This record gives sequence, C-alpha cells and structure tokens, in this order.
Amino acid sequence: MRTTRYAASLAAAGLMLAACGGSEAGNQAEDAAENTAEVQEDVQFDAGTTMAELNEAGAMTVGTKFDQPGFGLLNPNTQAPEGFDVEIAKIIAAELGIEEDAIEWVETVSANREPFIQNGQVDIVAATYTINDTRKTLVDFAGPYYEAGQDIMVAEGNPEGIEGPDDLAGKNVCSVEGSTPAQNIRDNYPETTLTLFDVYSKCADALSAGQVQAVTTDNVILLGLVAGSDGAFELVGNAFTEEPYGIGLALGDTEFRNFINDVLEESYENGSWAEAWDRTAGAISGLEAPEPPAVDRY
Repeated sequence: MRTTRYAASLAAAGLMLAACGGSEAGNQAEDAAENTAEVQEDVQFDAGTTMAELNEAGAMTVGTKFDQPGFGLLNPNTQAPEGFDVEIAKIIAAELGIEEDAIEWVETVSANREPFIQNGQVDIVAATYTINDTRKTLVDFAGPYYEAGQDIMVAEGNPEGIEGPDDLAGKNVCSVEGSTPAQNIRDNYPETTLTLFDVYSKCADALSAGQVQAVTTDNVILLGLVAGSDGAFELVGNAFTEEPYGIGLALGDTEFRNFINDVLEESYENGSWAEAWDRTAGAISGLEAPEPPAVDRY
C-alpha cells in the first residue's frame, strides 16, 4: 500500500522535515524518534495482571497506523513508525519498564483494529482510534488522550466550493472502511457518493487523480496529508464532529485500562504528553499542544 504515489510523497515529506535542522519544526521532527519518557526500573505489578506479564516479558506489541503523518507514519530508513500515537505508546511502555527497542510495531488500519485486539495480535492499539459506544462492546478503551474532529480535504483552491458536510451531496468523497468518519457520512449525509479504501494515502491519490472531489476524516489526519501534498490539497477547516482518541485494549481488562489511564494523566501533568505533541503532530501542523482531554474512567 505504501507504493502509491502519495504514500511515497508522505515519506519524502517526513524525511524533509527531519532534514530541516534550521527550523523549529525540523528540530522537533529530528527528535521524534527519541523516547518521551524515562523507562522505569524495578517496577512491580500484581501477579496475573497484564502489566506484570508485559513487564516480565520485557516487550510488547503495539498496533498503529503507518501512513498518517504526525500520528503514525513509517520511516523508510528505520522501518519504524513515528508520530504522536507512537510516542503515547512509548510513554505507556516506559511505565511498564519496557525499552523502546523492545516494542514490536504492527500496522493496523481502521478496519482491523478490533480483530487485532480480540485475537491477541497486539497488546494495545494507538492508531487515531475514536472511542464510541459500538466499539466499547468489542474492546476496552483508555483515555481519551486527544480529541479531533471530522473535517474535509479538497484540492488546492477548493474548485468544488465545499464548505461543510452539507455541500457533499452529489459529490464523490473518499474515506476509509471501518472508520467513524465514513459511517458518519453513510448515516447523516446519504446523498454523498462514498468511495472507500483501507488507508487514507489511497484517498489522497484518488483526490490527486480527480477520481474524488474530497476526502473526509479527522482534521489532524487531514492536516498531515495537506502537509505532505506540496500545496496540492487544503483543509476546509470546518470540523463537524468530536472524535476522542483512545488506547484500545482487550475487553474486560479493567486493571490494565486503569493503569493506562493513570499513565496518561501523569503524562499530562509532567509535560511528556505536550513534548510528544510538539515533536510530532505539532511540528507538522504548526499547532501548539492543546489542553489534553479529561480521561473517561467508565
């Protein structure tokens, strides 16, 4: 999937940011692969908990996106993903006493996040993963650790004059199968023609080729695609939903969920959450770290 024209341009954009040492954004991007939190030593957890098992193993498996600049983008040199989701996962691993190089990263696309958790293929998923009631019947969530909003990306100059979701009627609009933005369009904007792929880089290719008139998903994802487009795309800038991102984990593992919630709240307080943002999504989007959302201990 990363052989598409646009996916290649995203990788190039990431390398360009890393090379721009003279700018603040470039310096932040150079540091993106550094661990955000100090790995804890001699931590102890109650026997039989997921935390104890992972700590004893000294390793964990994390599902994340590989094609979303600022949140989860595969570095073609290191073959490891980089971004805000990745840094949040590193913070969690560090509190488990797990070194960064002991994390196995598994690509998760929107449609396979629940199955990967349910089948035990990953220990957690950090992948622009919106918390909603339907998904909470299948997996548990810690967080949220970020709140995005659904928006629309169009070609430069906005030739179709799209200002919001009501303008999508009669348009061919791209999103990703299994995503909440796609379902929102299906449910609430039925006059829209929806083209679905497995990853957003393919939507960007379709927009470049004129096969679709717009791409819709969370605004922070679109900002990364805009940043990698060399001026070919722009964001409408009219968010019309709330998308709280959470850490997905096995259904019913309340102790692990509470642990991750504790870690997230501590990262808000000690500044590691904001530092992670500044080096990743903030460096690409130019946005300062927002106020983190309140953790929902449901």
